[in-house]
Amino acid sequence: MAMMLDESEASDAELIGRAKGGDRGAFSTLLERHYDFVYRAAYRWCGRKADAEDIAQEVCVRLGKAIRDYRGGGAFTTWLYSVTMNAARDMMRKSARETVKTEAYGVHALISGEASIEPEDPAEALWAAVRQLPDKQRDAVLLVYGEGLNHAAAAEAMAISETTVSWHIHEAKKRLKTLVRSAGEV
Repeated sequence: MAMMLDESEASDAELIGRAKGGDRGAFSTLLERHYDFVYRAAYRWCGRKADAEDIAQEVCVRLGKAIRDYRGGGAFTTWLYSVTMNAARDMMRKSARETVKTEAYGVHALISGEASIEPEDPAEALWAAVRQLPDKQRDAVLLVYGEGLNHAAAAEAMAISETTVSWHIHEAKKRLKTLVRSAGEV
């Protein structure tokens, strides 16, 4: 029981160090502590609960190996966000490949109807528009406005300069105005 108390009170840095050394309890505590963050980021990225759950589970699996590569130069959540974005992109590419295969063979996939439902919540409508942005613009908006990171932390997560993050945010705002206007006209 004392071991569990120690793990829940340990800092991320301590847990990461122990997890790198093979401590499964520390790794488990780290996952539990950050699972909601990963799920939330995945949901904002893809907009569907089932896909967000799949992405979050994939991130958990990837972390088993990836934790060894974490150098600790920045915030753990910044690094974790980039792992989550990569998993989301991989899932999107895999889905696109499967769609192409399905269409190539003339087989029609069943559509749940979830994608065709118009969001009633204005905030969800805005996030739906964000998901239509080009990758870099979407990532910048999700990091800065979705996760509350400053431009420097977003730049670190995206492996680009802070100025480039600012430019992506600026371009995203212009594009979002157009997307939101055209969605309102439909």
